[in-house]
Formats: sequence, C-alpha cells, structure tokens
Amino acid sequence: MSVDEQAAINQLKELRALTADENGAQRLAWSPVWMKAREWFQSILHALPVEHHLDAAGNSWSTLEGASDATLILGSHLDSVPNGGWLDGCLGIIGAYAVLRRITEEYNGKPPITIRLVDWADEEGARFGRSLFGSSAFASTHSIDLDRNRTDAGGTRLEDALAACGVRIDAIGDAACERKNAAAYLELHIEQGPVLESMDLPLAAVLGTKGVERHAITFHGQEAHSGSTPMNARRDALAAAAKLALEIRTIAKRHPDAVCTIGSVKTFPGIVTAVVGRCEATLDQRDLDAEILATMHREAQEKSIQFAEEEGCTVEWSRIWNIEPVPFHPQLIELCEEAIRETIGRSHRMPSGPLHDAAEVSRAGIPTVMMFVQSLKGISHNKIEDTLEEHLKMAITAFDKLASKTIDWIRAQ
Repeated sequence: MSVDEQAAINQLKELRALTADENGAQRLAWSPVWMKAREWFQSILHALPVEHHLDAAGNSWSTLEGASDATLILGSHLDSVPNGGWLDGCLGIIGAYAVLRRITEEYNGKPPITIRLVDWADEEGARFGRSLFGSSAFASTHSIDLDRNRTDAGGTRLEDALAACGVRIDAIGDAACERKNAAAYLELHIEQGPVLESMDLPLAAVLGTKGVERHAITFHGQEAHSGSTPMNARRDALAAAAKLALEIRTIAKRHPDAVCTIGSVKTFPGIVTAVVGRCEATLDQRDLDAEILATMHREAQEKSIQFAEEEGCTVEWSRIWNIEPVPFHPQLIELCEEAIRETIGRSHRMPSGPLHDAAEVSRAGIPTVMMFVQSLKGISHNKIEDTLEEHLKMAITAFDKLASKTIDWIRAQ
C-alpha cells in the first residue's frame, strides 16, 4: 500500500487555517491555540486503532500495538514560535500520521512491531526560553530546578503555565518511562536553511545535530568624551568587539559546516558623545565535530584577548550554555539515504545547525535519524516559510520508505 501524500498536505493546510493568522502560525506551547492544535490532531487520530495518553511532561503519545513490543517511534512537534511558519514541526507530525495510517491499513491494525507517534511538548522554547522541554524530560536531561521559575514576557511562571495544562513540573522526569522498548526514532523536518535549495536537492539524510558553545563576552575600556579624546588615546571597547565580530567569520570558514555568530551587542554608556567604555556581546558557535567546536572556542578566546590588548581594553568570558554534538545512528543514516535515493534518484548527507527533539532522543541511547526537506529561500520561523508541494510529497514518500526499512531493521535485530 502507498502513503497518501496529498491527504497529508491537505491536513497541513487545514492546521494552518485553524491556528494561524495574517502574521503566521501562533501555536505557542502551553497556549490555548497550541491546545486547539492538539485537539484537532487527536480528532484525526480517532480514525485509527491507537491508544492515546499524555505523559508526565505533556508529550502526546499515540500507540499502535504490534505483534512485538519492540517499538519504532515517529515524532516531531506541533508547537511553533510566534508568527511562525506553516511547516516547522507540524510537517513531522502530519507526515508521521500518514505513515502510521498506511501501516495500520497494510497490517489490518496489527503491524509486526509496535509503532508510536509522539508530539513533543514545547520543542521551540519560544515562550519561556527552555527549548526541547518534553523530549529532554523523556531523555532524563531535564533541569527542573533551573526551569521552574522561568517567566514569559507577561510574567507568568513556567511552573504555573504547565499546571494550567495539567502538568506538574516536579513530575516531568516520569516521562522517562516512555523509553521502554524503544528500538528506533525517526523524524521528518524542513531544513530551515538554504543548503538544499542551493544544491537543487529536495531531500537529505541528517548526520546529527551540531554542538553549541554559547558565551557572553564583555570588553572593558574607558568611557571618554567623543569630541575631546584623540583616536590614539582611546580605549574603545566597541572597537575590540567589532574586530572579534569580523574575526569569527574567518574562524568559522576554516571548517565546511561550522558557524559562528555574534548576535547581540550592547554598549555603555550608549550615547553618541561618548567613547564606549563597556561592550557586552554574545557568541554562538556550532559544529558537528566536538574537536572543531573546541578549537573554534579556543581561537575566539585568543583573538578576543589580542583585540582587547590592541585597543587598550580587557575582556571577560562567561558561558551562557553549551551542548555536545549529537551524531545520529550510522545504520539509520544509511537507511535514510536508501529511502531518499529510491524516491528521487540521488541523496545527500548534512548536519543540522538547529537543535531538534531527535537530538534528545539520541542522547537517551535510542538509534535515531532525521530526514530534511528543502526550505524555499532558506527561511523558517517566519510566515513566509515554505516548501514546494512536490517536495513535500517526495518527503512523505521517502519518510514512509524509511519507516518500512527501519521496521525490517528492528525485526532483524
């Protein structure tokens, strides 16, 4: 039997009409619109013979029991950033549903292994700044004590928002019980970047998610009058930071898949008539290779010290956050490539710069792989996010092939 790609696309459009406005998708986690999206999805799932429940972290599980307890998990997320796109996250959910429906029909409701579909809670972290909330609870990498008092822009605490949705923050670790019998995890997602479009490729197998080093860097100079202080007498903290902002581009370009970004700069006193005495910047560095990531971090530190000395300043570093690179399962990557080649005649492998729930699942020791589909103009987290419908159909077809191959792989273990 074949998967129904057009039905999946129609459902994506229906979800967009239900949960988006003129500014884009509004499925912010723990909000009424997000809950509406989940209710809508459950109304679709009622057509299948699945058991449904929410786990202790608010992840939504739908299980098709098989002849074996060995379990293939298909997952993604329905939540979005504010004013987000119509495909980010929900493509993976609707694509997984299309596969689950095909498997149900092919095996008359009793596949050879158990199939589970999971809608992870709060992948984006857009409201409270805690990304991968539900999947980290599943993987036992959650951080309750650090997270309970996070607040949104309106002052609502994360703990209270969870409680309003029936989730007790102190119990979210119990979601780890859902790992029982998990043999593999697959996730379909839009690329969210321009690489596939630049290569004229619709699909790719994902090698893993890049590690991240994120730091706050503060240059200290001397405030002085902008009119009376000669150029050679200045200790300009912004000048040192500006040199680093340009240098990190050179650092990243030494490595094919690396990226470095200074995304925030604040100057003090921050007035037009004063030389900058203090400059606070943030640096985000990513790569799939832990050694390369460590090298880039070291090089950026060394250059910051050099530039600070050149401008008569000092510099301080403090880590904001970091996560190690997460490579995906080699055999599942091979199967993903096979599925793509069978669908479009060629294949490609690439790392993911953005983080995904799949990374948390992989960190839990479950064999994992992702499949990417091309994003037009490389745009995501924006209302103009889009993918050609023909590419969406290819993605759903290839993802279905990957699921079948993975079922066979699990049965052979």
